[in-house]
Amino acid sequence: MLEKTLKYGDIIRYKDYMKVKNSKRLDSIKAAHKSERTRSSTRMEDYLEIISELVELKGYATTLDISRYMNVSAPSVTKMLQRLEESGFLEYEKYHGINLTSKGTNIAQGIRQKHGILLEFFEILGVEFNTANKDTEGIEHHLNPKTIKQLRKFITFLKANPKIIENFKNL
Repeated sequence: MLEKTLKYGDIIRYKDYMKVKNSKRLDSIKAAHKSERTRSSTRMEDYLEIISELVELKGYATTLDISRYMNVSAPSVTKMLQRLEESGFLEYEKYHGINLTSKGTNIAQGIRQKHGILLEFFEILGVEFNTANKDTEGIEHHLNPKTIKQLRKFITFLKANPKIIENFKNL
């Protein structure tokens, strides 16, 4: 239908424009995947986050607790704990305990902070809590710190201007 209203030269220019636009999008996707964190590091962050939460809740974390929350086998947890220890994120002694190092604690706190900011944003948007929490778990590891900083500033702005939030919720 669009082609009927355009001249032949316009159609050619439009197709060239779309090729350039699609090429830029492909380049953007490629760049994102070059710098994107690996699935492994995301999984490691999930472990650190859960360990931190368990320690805060109970005072300690066990491989059994972690396996229940991560929905993986205890031997899988043990393997990951060994990798996290080798990377300097925690100290682990089989049958004794798990202690996050300062490096591990910093990562866990950063993830928890991102989680809280995203939940707060989704709450403002009116997203139901369980959905917001699930979505947050899916994206919290992939956001650049600069993005989180801007999101935090935006939330602060919205909270300082409750009329904007009210108008949005009335849409």
